[in-house]
Amino acid sequence: MDIGFIGLGKMGRAIAARLLAAGHRVRVWNRSPDPIKQLTAKGAQAVGRPAELGTAQVLMTMLANDAAVRSVILDEGVLEAATKGLIHVNLATVSVALAKELAELHRRRGIGYLAAPVFGRPEVAAEGKLNIVIGGDAATLARAEPALQDVGQKIWPVGEPPERANAVKVAGNFMIACAIEAMGEAVALVRAHGVGAADFLDILTNTLFAAPVYKGYGALIAQERYQPAGFEVPLALKDIRLALTAADDCNVPLPFASVLRDHLLELQAAGAARDDWVALARLAAEHAGLKGSAARE
Repeated sequence: MDIGFIGLGKMGRAIAARLLAAGHRVRVWNRSPDPIKQLTAKGAQAVGRPAELGTAQVLMTMLANDAAVRSVILDEGVLEAATKGLIHVNLATVSVALAKELAELHRRRGIGYLAAPVFGRPEVAAEGKLNIVIGGDAATLARAEPALQDVGQKIWPVGEPPERANAVKVAGNFMIACAIEAMGEAVALVRAHGVGAADFLDILTNTLFAAPVYKGYGALIAQERYQPAGFEVPLALKDIRLALTAADDCNVPLPFASVLRDHLLELQAAGAARDDWVALARLAAEHAGLKGSAARE
């Protein structure tokens, strides 16, 4: 397929590389040049303006936040330049409100739109094992599915309207943050009683909580591996805020999301913006007055 790709951060680079490896023609645009060089070395073609990618069969975007999506897709003229038959697959985690707006703007122009946020870290994307949540009509999904199958291990359709997928994504990331916070607080509790983090998490993640999120993040907590970050604190804070906003729109209380927002803000204010969101566990230990390394206990 002829695929345009906008947004070559850690996730975007990994996904675009998978598409190239699968034999697709991939044209790319990114604000900073280094990721473009990495992808062109693997066979991608660079374009000078994002609007040039409006001629692709499928345009995939993986941009950091609502503001970036507005700036590139709307302000840079991508929609105006889009040719008939284009399908825009928005892989980013954006607000439910923006997803709804984008769906309507695409509909007015006769352009296919799929909200397709993904679950998985950059290393999972590099292996083509993402889980992709799809919001949009079945016919549009069927046309884009060959490309999506090359980057994900499973596609999870949630029907129309497209913004349903974004509601699933922000709710899912809220749950992951809850799991990290719960493990961090529980580790602080057992450390205070002389039990090592690794020993405790080995028990819990192989018995009561033998699930990928607990195993993966539990290992990072036990190893105190906060960098390099697969998902940095500011991105986590953005997603928790998206969950709170989506909840406000429907009068859904999310009391623990407010706790997570405050803890992520505390990390960011303390200079931990480059850390992985697993640093929530370090913060829990600091709140408990624990010194030293959990990994050495």
